Amino acid sequence: MIKRAFTLFSGFLVMLSLFGCSSNNIKPNDNPINNSSSDNESNNSIVVYFSRTNNTENGANYIVDVTNSSSYEILAKIPYTDDDIKYYTDCRADREQNDPNARPEIGSEAIDLTGYDIIYLGYPIWHGQAPKIMYTFVESYDLNGKTIVPFCTSASSPIGSSATNLAKSASDANWLEGKRFSQSATKIEVESWLKSITY
Repeated sequence: MIKRAFTLFSGFLVMLSLFGCSSNNIKPNDNPINNSSSDNESNNSIVVYFSRTNNTENGANYIVDVTNSSSYEILAKIPYTDDDIKYYTDCRADREQNDPNARPEIGSEAIDLTGYDIIYLGYPIWHGQAPKIMYTFVESYDLNGKTIVPFCTSASSPIGSSATNLAKSASDANWLEGKRFSQSATKIEVESWLKSITY
């Protein structure tokens, strides 16, 4: 009887030691669910966008959803009215886009970009280029060493030279090729583009 009890107790100790060893081999990051790229980006990417209408904002929100990024909306200190973007009427947008020195003031509270390595930068196309408030943004922050992923929305205009011209104002950043989306772009289209990006 004593011998049998001792055998059972010894077996229990062996099982306990094996359990202890196996648990010590589990690393904090071990997880049977594979981490997606969006999980990896969640702590170091942000979507920065300017949207006079909802078109660019919709695209920005899709990127936020897919990549789990933070977001920051660029707001003009003097908001743009409908009359301000009636092109070819000498409207505010016409004058700003024709003035190389125009830098509309940003009304959004300043943001700390220190912890972000990837910036998705979104804007509408105005007269074939990014609105001048986008230049205000890239010239107001230290983007040195950051990866900039530009995207834009328009009814028909391509992204053209809008991103490369913006890049001249922040040449120390790593600018990737940009992407233009239509006003009716879907989340599936945006997600497909994001999957094609190589950082």
